[in-house]
Amino acid sequence: MTDYHFVYKDVEGASTQWDDIQRKLGNLPKKPPAFKPPPFAPAPDPDSLSKDKAWLDSRNEDELEDLENDLDDDRFLEEYKKKRLAEMKEAAKVLRFGSVVPISGSDFVREVSQAPSDVWVVVILYKDGIAECGVLMQCIEELATRYPATKFVKIISTDCIPNYPDRNLPTILVYNNGAVKGNYVGMHSFGRRCTPEGVALILCQSDPVLNDGQNRNEQSREAVIEGVRRKFIEKVVVDHEDRDDDGSSSD
Repeated sequence: MTDYHFVYKDVEGASTQWDDIQRKLGNLPKKPPAFKPPPFAPAPDPDSLSKDKAWLDSRNEDELEDLENDLDDDRFLEEYKKKRLAEMKEAAKVLRFGSVVPISGSDFVREVSQAPSDVWVVVILYKDGIAECGVLMQCIEELATRYPATKFVKIISTDCIPNYPDRNLPTILVYNNGAVKGNYVGMHSFGRRCTPEGVALILCQSDPVLNDGQNRNEQSREAVIEGVRRKFIEKVVVDHEDRDDDGSSSD
């Protein structure tokens, strides 16, 4: 005779044939589902996360170079990496000046006439021992620091133009795309009081000579010119207040 009460174990746990029959007849409730542990999910690996545009924008040049060894042949990532490296190199190239570079007569064509068409070159002709040259040179050195995308060079006057009269010093020549765009002879060209702001305004009268390198379009250059005007006005106001303070203190 069959033993319907024989206990066995199936995938859902312990049971008997009798219990199974009763469940089919509806006399017993269905067995509760067997316990199943949740599927194993390892912690996400940072290197395996999706590398979108925001992630790439936050990388520096060295980190982008390291990606070359880690990335698979993903066309988008490879092209984007090249684009970002090119942008970084271009930005570094724009800010390649930042000081007044001394040149000789033999350097003039290479450094000035053959400068790239998008670079404005400011040339100061001077001689040591002339006080006016020293005053203007201080202004030019400050402007070179403020506007590192504009090229500033200095050359002894007679090395540039033989027999150039000392009475014309200091002289500033402005070049762009191989042509002279401005010519300022003598200290009187820059007003009674020679300041970096005043010199900047003179240089920008007709052309956007000064470039801070933040953006190379015309809109940015107009912003630079407007900034020069604002600094000039601030300088005038501060000087006026200082004179008023000195006058009140002497009374």
